[in-house]
Amino acid sequence: MRELAGPWRAIVWFYAALVGLGHFWLGGAGLMELVAREGFGAGRWTQDVFPVLEPLQLRGFHLTALLPLIFLLYPALPGRSPQGRPSLPDLVLAALSAAPSLSFLVHAQQINARMEFIDPLTPVEWWLGLAAILTLLEAIRRAVAPILAGIVVVSLIYMYVGHWMPGVLNTRPFDVAMIIETAYIVPIVGGIFGPLTGIVAGTIAMFILFGAFVQGSGTGRLFSNFGAAVAGRFAGGPAKVAVITSGLFGTMSGSTVSNVATTGSITIPMMKRLGYPAAVAGGIEAAASTGGAIMPPVMGAAAFVMAEITSIPYGDIILAAAIGAVLYFFAIFVSVHFEARRLGLAAMEPETIPGWRVVARDAHLVVPIAVLVWLLVARWSGNFAAFAATVLMMVCAALRPHTRMGPRAIGDAFASATQTMAVLAAAVAGAGIITSALTVTGLVVAFGGIVKGLAGGSLALLCVLLMLTALILGMGVPTTPAYIITAALGSPVLQEYGVDLLAAHLFMFYFAVLADATPPVAVASYAAAAIAGANPMATGVQALRFALAGFVVGYAFIYDQGILLRGGLVTIVEDTVTLIAALTLAGAAFGGFFRARLSTWARAVALACGLGAAFGHMVSDHARLGFVLVVLAVFWLMPGPFSAREVRHAGPG
Repeated sequence: MRELAGPWRAIVWFYAALVGLGHFWLGGAGLMELVAREGFGAGRWTQDVFPVLEPLQLRGFHLTALLPLIFLLYPALPGRSPQGRPSLPDLVLAALSAAPSLSFLVHAQQINARMEFIDPLTPVEWWLGLAAILTLLEAIRRAVAPILAGIVVVSLIYMYVGHWMPGVLNTRPFDVAMIIETAYIVPIVGGIFGPLTGIVAGTIAMFILFGAFVQGSGTGRLFSNFGAAVAGRFAGGPAKVAVITSGLFGTMSGSTVSNVATTGSITIPMMKRLGYPAAVAGGIEAAASTGGAIMPPVMGAAAFVMAEITSIPYGDIILAAAIGAVLYFFAIFVSVHFEARRLGLAAMEPETIPGWRVVARDAHLVVPIAVLVWLLVARWSGNFAAFAATVLMMVCAALRPHTRMGPRAIGDAFASATQTMAVLAAAVAGAGIITSALTVTGLVVAFGGIVKGLAGGSLALLCVLLMLTALILGMGVPTTPAYIITAALGSPVLQEYGVDLLAAHLFMFYFAVLADATPPVAVASYAAAAIAGANPMATGVQALRFALAGFVVGYAFIYDQGILLRGGLVTIVEDTVTLIAALTLAGAAFGGFFRARLSTWARAVALACGLGAAFGHMVSDHARLGFVLVVLAVFWLMPGPFSAREVRHAGPG
């Protein structure tokens, strides 16, 4: 991203802050819900203060305001384009990217009235559609990921050449006009202005604004201090602080790379000073930061997309995902502890650990988060919950001088949120084109036939194939579009095998998230490696080791209904305890320590037993639980036979 200087810095900051304020103002339409729900009258006053835009108008405003910002902030070629100001081509592209979206904002009623694939495109619509596709591709290449732009291009090409493809890949013919119509002006099917963009423009934009005010108010400091106060006094303290802080902060930020940059800049140097190898320190932070996207109550932006796609209330989704997220961070925490004990690492220096009095100074900032969770669980809309929590965050921050946000800090929060929105808007609009192409060409059905043929009726093999699909398609692609693409392909197939709708989507969601920490293209690991000064591939391998729980939990959504809070109390407790015990054994195996340092053969036994219990779905739950508890008891009560031998070299003579 550019470091703008001079007048351009002020102009772009003011524009971004104004766009953020505009989204916040439109998000205030959630007050209409409160008025209607509580019976406070017709609510005419809320319509006057907080206008409600028709869905296509809201999407048009969203992209009209955000896409030009990408060309102002992101250079075409980082090493050659101007860094302190946008170039003339950037300004032209910014204006060109706004024109198609502005058409939706102004002519929403006419677009809603047209008959899709029956009414021909007018010449103006043809050229606007072409401009929308080309400028969006360039925006994705600059600000999101070239690989995502490539997938969009491949999906468009497939629409054009698919009728020449053999077998299950064969499609009906699509001419250029139909391709443009599908990508641009058929919002019911999907495309740039489809329902996915609507989710970002409404609900997700409000949560991004809330996250910006969380950071601007000092809540990130609260998370960091709380993590240090809880875990800093124990062995390997900085690593445990990274786990706690990344989980708390990551659920609000929704970006694994942003999470690494924010918390990792503090925790990775601390871990290295304590004695962690650079790659291990980076791997711990990358795994923990990746987990932030699966941690309720916010779970990043993808969970809101899940709620829209599945029509499952968001409150139900975060409740079903809660145990799995806790298991993920528990496993990282346990692995970090065993690693620290094996390496003989100490706690944080006492003078660097904040006292509880310091933590309590920011405790009032927890109130908006608690209110947000309550509103979501009570099934208020995500839009209203985030709007109310944002307003409350401003009020709570103003209660104490050191957290109070002045006009500049509030403007910075709006501007920061807008920059995040712009990147996500481009990514999701690109994903909308991909899902439209998958739908109208029938490739979703074809993919289902291919993987079902390879799976041969085996649900376990099908899950492995879909996991690999998600990890491959998610390489270098942000979590939200990665989930959208993989869920469109994989979830229908899982449901054909009898998997529950929510379980199928959580399975695909987990592996779309884990792609950020999985080599060879692991963007979270690369970001952590840059901070740690470590080899990116080695850091990715370490991140994969610490993120093992994500793979276990992903499969547990399919096979262990208890962690989805289903099946009764006994089932919930049994499945949860089994996975806790299994992940503890696996953590001991990777860390090389339990009650003492483990020998090589003992580590192999612990790993086999832990993974066997986690994935041993062919036997009964009672047998799995009993087996893994017995193994844990043996390791605990008889540390001697499993301990690594201390080799001492004799002196001369």
